[in-house]
Amino acid sequence: MVKSYYQSTYKTREFLRPRLAKHPKLYDFTISLDRMYCNLTGFAHVLPDFYLIGAQKCGTSALYDYLVQHPCIHPCSTKEPRFFDKYYNRGLNWYKSCFPLIFYKQIETKLFHRKFLTGEATERYFEHPHVPQRIKQVTPKSKFILLLRNPIDRAYSHYNMRYGSKKEELSFEDAINCEKERTNCEFERMLKDENYYSKDYFHHSYLDRGIYVTKLKRWMNVFPKEQFLILQSEEFFKDPNLIYNQVLKFLNLHKWQLHEYKKIGAGSYKRLEIESRLRHKLVEFFKPYNEDLSKFLGIKFDWDK
Repeated sequence: MVKSYYQSTYKTREFLRPRLAKHPKLYDFTISLDRMYCNLTGFAHVLPDFYLIGAQKCGTSALYDYLVQHPCIHPCSTKEPRFFDKYYNRGLNWYKSCFPLIFYKQIETKLFHRKFLTGEATERYFEHPHVPQRIKQVTPKSKFILLLRNPIDRAYSHYNMRYGSKKEELSFEDAINCEKERTNCEFERMLKDENYYSKDYFHHSYLDRGIYVTKLKRWMNVFPKEQFLILQSEEFFKDPNLIYNQVLKFLNLHKWQLHEYKKIGAGSYKRLEIESRLRHKLVEFFKPYNEDLSKFLGIKFDWDK
């Protein structure tokens, strides 16, 4: 009962949000009511047990969808609440209201004697400089799941998504050549000002967002390594059931077999092919960062091939 209720709430919000957005006045009124509800009832909701923190275009949407199908994992009202990066000023009660009620957790754990976990998946958390410390203040014992993909493929998928949705006009090569100019110290500005959020950084940092080691070191300066599960996207795409159950084990949950591992988050846009000349150039660019990442984690990544 509890599981089905929150699954239906999650699906209803996902269905209604883009449709309401087409009617600004109705959308604003609905948002106002929702904020009022959140402020009044947030105290009665649980906080997340785990975070799927990224990286972008690495399979986070698919993995989160698979996870919330487990009978002991209950979804956030939206997969990507973006509280700790973009909406931190909305307050903790707004964030807590995105998760199940404490009452429902007690029903599951006390009455039915089942484990009860909930979590969310905001891929921009991985790069945002203030997220680790913010989460530390709220859920210091939480667990973190991170999918990492060949940074060249990640960058090109990121580009294809924006180009396919007509939000990027430049060629891929021109876009990466102009990356520093377009982002123009935007990350440093976020670092200095906790209240500043840079869309330009997240939209145009095709290469920088694939330099995983610098972000991961920042996170592990705040949380110990044992609170992280680092996964390779290529292995997840190849055998989703294997990786899915690896995540369940990390969360101390029993194995679960889904009937189907649907492709999620792939996008309907036309995918362009990267030129071999440009790919070779990017292999050389990312090589030292990938080597540093391998040494830091003690994991071999065969991305340079």
